[in-house]
Amino acid sequence: MAGAVGRGGGAMRLIVLDFMQSFMWVWSGVLIRMFVHSFLGLGFHEPKAEAIKCVLSILNMFFFAYLGKITKGATYNPLTVLASAISGDFSRFLFTVGARIPAQVFGAITGVKLIIGTFPEIGRGPSLKVDIHRGALTEGFLTFAIVMISLGLSRNIPGSFYRKTWISSVSKLSLHILGSDLTGGCMNPASVMGWAYARGEHLGKEHILVYWLAPMEATLLAVWTFKLLVQPPKEEKTNTKIKKSE
Repeated sequence: MAGAVGRGGGAMRLIVLDFMQSFMWVWSGVLIRMFVHSFLGLGFHEPKAEAIKCVLSILNMFFFAYLGKITKGATYNPLTVLASAISGDFSRFLFTVGARIPAQVFGAITGVKLIIGTFPEIGRGPSLKVDIHRGALTEGFLTFAIVMISLGLSRNIPGSFYRKTWISSVSKLSLHILGSDLTGGCMNPASVMGWAYARGEHLGKEHILVYWLAPMEATLLAVWTFKLLVQPPKEEKTNTKIKKSE
């Protein structure tokens, strides 16, 4: 009984932390832009402004990666938890889809509402600048690439937390820049949902297909592709053989 209560308490804690991280993530992006353009007074697309934003974005990703480490798995991106849930058992998958992802979505919506209420001039968030099919392919490709990189870092590449976070952060930033002029290069359905909800566009076909369906299908494809291409570590093979013999 005590174990069940403990597990329930841990699950609720994770849901709350997911909500908080998603809330903080949408704010962090806005604060970086405000610091560069309003506080420093640098213009949009100015090389110095873009360089400073890149540096701050990488530092920001390091901060959130550290938060994920100390909270033992809390995160702001539904695709991150979906990728790990696909490889887990069915109860974990249900918990992720039914509780963690909604918490991240509500965190982003709450964060964006507060942003707009505090800084009404801040903007409208990411938007699609190409047709739906190109947009879906773009978000799908970007998601597939970053999920494959993340899976590779988590299983095959030795190194410290800082080295892996550096590789992951630079990869995410590069992919974001690659898709920024087409879809915003988001790779995060929860954050996009926050801005789309504020604009009243969260139920539109464009939003659902490009920013939800395409990234989630790409995540599934990336996990399955990784399993096909990458052999499990020797420890996992040994444990599997032991279980079979038992």
